[in-house]
Amino acid sequence: MTGFSFRLARASLPALILALLPALASAQELGYAHPGQIGLQRSVTPVMDAMVAFHDHVLMWAISAIVLLVLVLLVVIVLRFNQRANPVPSRVTHNTMVEVVWTVVPVLILFVIAIPSFGVLADQETIPDGERTYLGSQIFGGAVEVPEPGLTVKAVGYQWYWGYEYMDDDFDFVSIMLNDDQRAERKPTEPRLLAVDNEMVVPVNTTVRVLVSAADVLHAFAVPSFGIKVDAVPDRNNETWFYARETGIYYGQCSELCGKDHAFMPIAVRVVEQDQYDAWLAAASGGDLSGANATLLASLE
Repeated sequence: MTGFSFRLARASLPALILALLPALASAQELGYAHPGQIGLQRSVTPVMDAMVAFHDHVLMWAISAIVLLVLVLLVVIVLRFNQRANPVPSRVTHNTMVEVVWTVVPVLILFVIAIPSFGVLADQETIPDGERTYLGSQIFGGAVEVPEPGLTVKAVGYQWYWGYEYMDDDFDFVSIMLNDDQRAERKPTEPRLLAVDNEMVVPVNTTVRVLVSAADVLHAFAVPSFGIKVDAVPDRNNETWFYARETGIYYGQCSELCGKDHAFMPIAVRVVEQDQYDAWLAAASGGDLSGANATLLASLE
């Protein structure tokens, strides 16, 4: 690198960092992965809170310790056992203590990781079925109370779009990704390859039970900000749930390879206030889904 190019790079580095900071900060406010984002998507549900805590306070510490240990061992090997330090190679074939340690230590590490992960998994798999359910996997955060489901939505995967059936109100619709021209005309502010014509609409601060199935091949229903991911299997209903505490629109995608347009069947869940949801539901269940969506978007603006 020439002196000029080095000075240019050094001068541009602070500007680059300053330019990236707003993007990295705003990424935490979005319901989808933002270019340049570091870390998990921002959590808006108790289950995702547990997953983030597990990742930050258990997995990252364990991974960091393992990386440091391997680095130290590599440095010791390079410095102590190189050709200059050992002109005559050692003829040692094994070391019982070393073999015991590298068997026992990984087992202990797996126990440390497994025990809290069971709580997170239990929360994901346990549908609240009483007046309230206590989630015990909130690592370093204590248990939280979640009410029983107030809404049940069935999500069905097709090649290559999603269908949503509101079980309690007996109406359904399909959700198809908007192409570039449609998005530019109808929803220009929404992200490319994630914007859809009809979003799943749910009220905030409500436990939503989601039944997941498929009509043709295997799919998977996943929304990272909610911490949910469940397989969609033909002729089978799998269950998941979420309790979104913040309004907004949160995106996911099919996460099981399902054919040539697998990458083009996004999931969009719009979380709104209860009165907005009630107005949308009344119009949508009455047969005017397009009008209900237009009125909802107008009220949000």
